[in-house]
Amino acid sequence: MYKCCYISKKIVITAVAFTVLAVIFISERFLFPSSAYSEEEDAVFLPVIMYHSVCGKAPQEYIVTPQQVESDLQWLSSHGYTAVSAKQVCDYANGTGSLPPKPVMITADDGHYNNLSQLLPLLEKYDMCAVISIVGSYTDVYAENDPHQDNYSYLTWDDINALTASGRIEIGSHTYDMHSLSGERKGCSKLSYETAEDYQSILREDLSKLQNEVSRHTGQSPVVFTYPFGAVSRESLPVIRDMGFAMTLTCREGPNYIVHDPQCLYGIFRYNRSGLYFTEEFMRKLMAGE
Repeated sequence: MYKCCYISKKIVITAVAFTVLAVIFISERFLFPSSAYSEEEDAVFLPVIMYHSVCGKAPQEYIVTPQQVESDLQWLSSHGYTAVSAKQVCDYANGTGSLPPKPVMITADDGHYNNLSQLLPLLEKYDMCAVISIVGSYTDVYAENDPHQDNYSYLTWDDINALTASGRIEIGSHTYDMHSLSGERKGCSKLSYETAEDYQSILREDLSKLQNEVSRHTGQSPVVFTYPFGAVSRESLPVIRDMGFAMTLTCREGPNYIVHDPQCLYGIFRYNRSGLYFTEEFMRKLMAGE
């Protein structure tokens, strides 16, 4: 009798462990689907770089110098990589376009003014493109009050129009005013005590405000949503999809595999380009999943 009970316990424990692992796997696949497609026949490996500020200050975790960016772009160019737009990636996932043999996507977060003054000229020099995700309140408040300083200013609406007019920049949403760690909420994540309905209402109001601002000032509407601080909540996805965002960018590091399935675009991994690395070191990390 005891032996039978012992075996039953092992079975129960094994079943519970398997269930937990299955839930984790399903959750990971739901939130980060592109990571699950590596074995599919049409899967294209897509490394994604995440820049922030590009200026002459001493390199830091979220600050790189223009010389470091140029070194990165030289490396990519010399190794046969082609920068692709979010639209190209979306078209491939929807089965309406193609991708080059070695694509790479370049992104920049927060809407620093130096993305116009420093990053854009380098993209033009090396014939590349990028997604720049702006924070609406930074543009409406900080940029207007203290514009056009490489080391600390944010993009004004005129700057944003200059970026899009270049034909090399897509503007992404980084929320209107949820890019903060100072309160209870981390970025746009759900608070533990919020109902899903209350959270989704708050998120929708914030994202709608930025979509409306971008549309009013530029005539365009972002289709890329970038999670502040990479704080992803499952409950955000219905809102993001309903609002027409075709791609979401995270701060989680890892390889992406793009297939003919639009769902693979929700939860794109990116590697933060820390200024504390040499180009060769960073590129080894970025291309690890190739």
